[in-house]
Amino acid sequence: MDAEEIRKLQAYFRWKFQLPSIEVRRRPVKDDSAEVYIGDEFIGVIFRDDEDDDLSWSFQMAILEFDLDVPV
Repeated sequence: MDAEEIRKLQAYFRWKFQLPSIEVRRRPVKDDSAEVYIGDEFIGVIFRDDEDDDLSWSFQMAILEFDLDVPV
């Protein structure tokens, strides 16, 4: 993913989740995906899919059981 694509994805995430601290960062080795952070915490990966001339992105976020132990 190039810098412009990452910028657009970050703007979309910030708008969609109403979260200005969310960041999309280039991955050091891979160029078909980017990492998503809230502050310093890694929360997931965005994968780019441009097969069949239909460009899309998918966001993958793992939630561990102990992550659910938060005050409500």
